[in-house]
Amino acid sequence: MIKAGIIGGSGYTGGELIRILLNHSQTEIDFVFSTTRAGKAVSSTHSDLLGTTDLNFTGTINSNVDVVFLCLGHGNSTKFLNENQFSDGTKIIDLSNDFRLQADSNLNGKHFVYGLPELNKTEIKKANYIANPGCFATAIQLALLPLAKAGLLGNDIHVNAVTGSTGAGVSPSGTTHFSWRNNNVSWYKPFTHQHLGEINESLKSLQKNTSELFFLPTRGNFTRGILATAYTQFKGRETEAIQLYKEFYTDAEFTQIAAEPIHLKQVVNTNQCHIHLYKHEDTILITSAIDNLLKGASGQAVQNMNLMFGFEESEALKLKAGVF
Repeated sequence: MIKAGIIGGSGYTGGELIRILLNHSQTEIDFVFSTTRAGKAVSSTHSDLLGTTDLNFTGTINSNVDVVFLCLGHGNSTKFLNENQFSDGTKIIDLSNDFRLQADSNLNGKHFVYGLPELNKTEIKKANYIANPGCFATAIQLALLPLAKAGLLGNDIHVNAVTGSTGAGVSPSGTTHFSWRNNNVSWYKPFTHQHLGEINESLKSLQKNTSELFFLPTRGNFTRGILATAYTQFKGRETEAIQLYKEFYTDAEFTQIAAEPIHLKQVVNTNQCHIHLYKHEDTILITSAIDNLLKGASGQAVQNMNLMFGFEESEALKLKAGVF
């Protein structure tokens, strides 16, 4: 058994981590740190855990845990690690964007490996520090990595992806409260979203000269999940593209190539990514779907932990979608 700590356990990603780790056969939750809820029952915030755990939030940390998850707002992980020390044996998995880019991947002698298992599984297994990918970044990279590996991203790439309201975090804002979000759809951060940096670095690690990626993020009127559609020029046959993707993801535990068009309900509440390919004339359309809180955040973080400690990659992540 290993002992895990969670920093920032009152948000959506913290709550999902608690749910997963409570059912992990090799892990015990040592503490759930929260500056705003210290001393209160975890179930008072995550009400679905009532009767499942007696854990309380704490305002102190155990610096000797085996692994710690940082579920903090972007920019706050660096500050927290500068102010709090963990033992040399503690592995750290950060769910913010603080360490995802190569230029930001080192802090106080710690080197953070980019934690996309479908791309960096070998490095993750040897790593002590992981920068967990962003949710949009995960969905889009998984849609495009096989084409980059084959050197086929030589033409402009267009991506539209719609996300649920949980992607904006637990703190309410003008575009997340019910009366605005319900029966409404809107785009935001057109062509400038912060996940573009990590997406481009990953694609260029496989194909140096990739064409420009135009990304339009969209807010959906639902709570969780991301459906991304990407299209670019492809001269081959659809069957060739499908085979290319199947070969690339042969050893991918959670990425599946679907024969039929996909939808969000297939993956919500799971750690799965489903991908579908469709050829129209010289254009290939790639659709990918993930749960933004699981494969796009906490589920992938536990997947990385499993790889780092030599556990079964799918431990505690064999989750079923609710399609009805």
